[in-house]
Amino acid sequence: MAGPHPAHRLVLASHNAKKLKELQALLGATGVTLVTQGELGIAEAEEPHATFVENALAKARHAAAASGLPAIADDSGLCVDALGGHPGVQSAHFAPIERDPAEDRETHRARQDAANNARLLTELAGADSRRARFVCTLVALRSADDPEPLIAFGRWEGEILTARQGDGGFGYDPLMYIPSQGCSAAGMAAEVKNRLSHRALAAAQMVTLMREVWRLG
Repeated sequence: MAGPHPAHRLVLASHNAKKLKELQALLGATGVTLVTQGELGIAEAEEPHATFVENALAKARHAAAASGLPAIADDSGLCVDALGGHPGVQSAHFAPIERDPAEDRETHRARQDAANNARLLTELAGADSRRARFVCTLVALRSADDPEPLIAFGRWEGEILTARQGDGGFGYDPLMYIPSQGCSAAGMAAEVKNRLSHRALAAAQMVTLMREVWRLG
């Protein structure tokens, strides 16, 4: 089955330069070159769905339709057993806060992360189980109407701490304790996290799919 030519660009349905760098490194073995939709002047897609896979598919279709190129998208977040799987797709905006027009993107993100972590600790006060997982879904399409999307999943198991631990990472990393490493996701070296994370697991699965189905790499 034909997929994108190995030298072909694949549009990443994101404006996030850090995500581009990370996924490019993880998918580099396939020979594709990623370009963010922001670089092509494509606006971000709506993410109205209740599941990671539906949102990732919507984002990939949007990028493919707007660019005319193959596209890849991810949707990821934190799922906590005691909260019925939430915050899930709402992970990035679990605690609603007002955007200050004067603050830049990174300042706002740091403030949002702090609010999200505070709400998570409040929601889990007194909970019997603190089991949780980071989840990542990757979807790749040859075109917007591709009937056979490639779908890869990554799940990184852990437990929610009762207080922040570690200075690295972002999002919920300071509260996510990884038993196999004996520390939080924010307490491990970046190269270790990038090898073990939910996104790394999903990307490894996607590389296998691209090779087997699209004959890349």
